[in-house]
Amino acid sequence: MGGYPVHLAFDAPLEVANWRPLVHWLLVIPYAIVVAILGYALGIVAFVAFFTVVFTKRIPDGMFRFMSMCLRVSWRSSSYQYFMREPYPEWDFTSASADPGGDPATVSIDEPGELNRWLPFVKWLLAIPHYIVLFFLFIGLAFVVLIGFFAVLFTGRWPEGLREYVVGVHRWGLRVVAYIFYMTDEYPPFSLD
Repeated sequence: MGGYPVHLAFDAPLEVANWRPLVHWLLVIPYAIVVAILGYALGIVAFVAFFTVVFTKRIPDGMFRFMSMCLRVSWRSSSYQYFMREPYPEWDFTSASADPGGDPATVSIDEPGELNRWLPFVKWLLAIPHYIVLFFLFIGLAFVVLIGFFAVLFTGRWPEGLREYVVGVHRWGLRVVAYIFYMTDEYPPFSLD
């Protein structure tokens, strides 16, 4: 988990049935629709969170937990979309900052307490170096998922290093999202770990 307050992990067997890459893109559609709706809701809540941080130096607990849940559901959907797991993600919308468990894809975000009221004005700017690096990492991710597709199709197994890359890129991206959505004041590390 490390010392950073945003934690993303994935714990599932490397073995995946050979046929799964052929159908996961179709089976994930209902989940993807829910994730898209939650994404819009997350944007609205983050907009309101901007003002709560500026005026009160806090994000209300309910809003923070809802934001954490949205990010968790998104990661679970992505892990299924990339056929990194066999079981379908549970329809679990528990609003909690700590992951309730029960799923191989986990996201937990430590509640920050008091936040700097002036950082929301510049976080998007401070994160520009991360945007640039993540742009190239996500291009690499597309190639890694393509290689993973054929690896699972022919061997029934995700190559461990490639799967760790997918998890690492999502971990990095989640840390940046949590930072620019005012969920932490700690600057994200430039790291896949």
